[in-house]
Amino acid sequence: MTDFSEELVRPTTEDEQGEPSVRSGSGMCFPWLQNHIESIASGGKQEKDFAQTTSACLSFIQEALLKHQWQRAAEYMHSFLQILEDTDSNKRQGAPEIIWRLGSEILYYHPKSSVETFNTFADRMKNIGITNYLKISLQHALYLLHHGLLEDANRILTQAETWRYGEKSSSQEVLVNLIQAYKGLLQYYSWSKKKMELSQLDKDDYAYNTASQNMLNHSWKTSVNLCTLIQIPGVWDPFVKSYVEMLEFYGDRDGAREVLNNYAYDEKFPSNPNAHVYLYNFLKREKAPREKLISVLKILYQIVPSHKLMLEFHRLLRKSDKQEHHKLGLEVLFGILDFAGCTKNITAWKYLAKYLKQTLMGSHLAWVQEEWNSRKSWWPSFHFSHFWAKRNWKDDKTLACEKALVAGLLLGKGCKYFRYVSKQDHQVLKKKMKQMKKSVKKYSIVNSGL
Repeated sequence: MTDFSEELVRPTTEDEQGEPSVRSGSGMCFPWLQNHIESIASGGKQEKDFAQTTSACLSFIQEALLKHQWQRAAEYMHSFLQILEDTDSNKRQGAPEIIWRLGSEILYYHPKSSVETFNTFADRMKNIGITNYLKISLQHALYLLHHGLLEDANRILTQAETWRYGEKSSSQEVLVNLIQAYKGLLQYYSWSKKKMELSQLDKDDYAYNTASQNMLNHSWKTSVNLCTLIQIPGVWDPFVKSYVEMLEFYGDRDGAREVLNNYAYDEKFPSNPNAHVYLYNFLKREKAPREKLISVLKILYQIVPSHKLMLEFHRLLRKSDKQEHHKLGLEVLFGILDFAGCTKNITAWKYLAKYLKQTLMGSHLAWVQEEWNSRKSWWPSFHFSHFWAKRNWKDDKTLACEKALVAGLLLGKGCKYFRYVSKQDHQVLKKKMKQMKKSVKKYSIVNSGL
């Protein structure tokens, strides 16, 4: 932190000379820090206890971080470093990790910090917090990646990959696997660049064969680094995506399918919506049967009913020959529009307006009633209030018309939303609004006595 702490080394002003002050080991003067430390005293009595001081200092650092006062946090850190001399062995052992986490956060955001500063700090912390070497190395590499320093990040990961301390523990093994996997991601990045270069070469060209061989070498190294990690239960989205892309590129579709199936369905892995998205997209590329695609999206629907793929799920269900799928298609549309983030999704409203009408025409009133019964107490105010009618008509008239049709079918002509929109005079939408009124009059579930 020395690179950006020069501004802290300043002469004490006349106003500060009379005040008690705290000095760091480097001679930096913090006249205001003494006041803060004194504030922890009870009854005005100054606490000089070492533990009280470091505890107070930690609180001040946390407060400064929350307020994004990076300079002040850096000054507190100078005083907090004395925790490394704590007589309590437990505190002394845990101190390096605390210092690393706080210090790296400060250096990441401090306006006068630099990559060189961060590198110096990280190297020192690896020596002090030897048991945290792998964690620090990984975060150090990610910091370098953020700054586009891929070669430096790869060097840090390579060093950490072979590092060992004491007896190998299971947590240490997972960290090593994670480090190797991030190294694999870097190799995947190089492989992707070579893949792009290869696509621009003529297959009959000698350079094509050379580039192809280089890609194969990179893919083998990457596969080794990624494969071990994704077999361990966890959420490994970027690693799985990269590995599957490489398997597909080399024609190993069975291998790719196995990886994705395990990632999505293995009970040892945590529930992960993306796992089902990756599997669905893969099966779609393979032109898998509709039933298979529906089975994958059905699980995704149970996890995230508002996922953007649910509209695609509805289309698949609609095309199915099974009546149970048609019923589920209606449920999916209602499920999407239950969420506040989807209230202005015009495609969802169009689908629901059209499908509601088709369902009622097909004599499936019970389906509509089943979905509406659990929503009629809150959907009117959530979707179909007078406020939303005015707001939607002002912002998106087409959306307002689709919603008005749904409102009319579910609540009848007396619905505030339907009445407001149907009274508006708009030449372009005149025909649509006429059809809307006709549909509501004929098919509204209110008219059906439900």
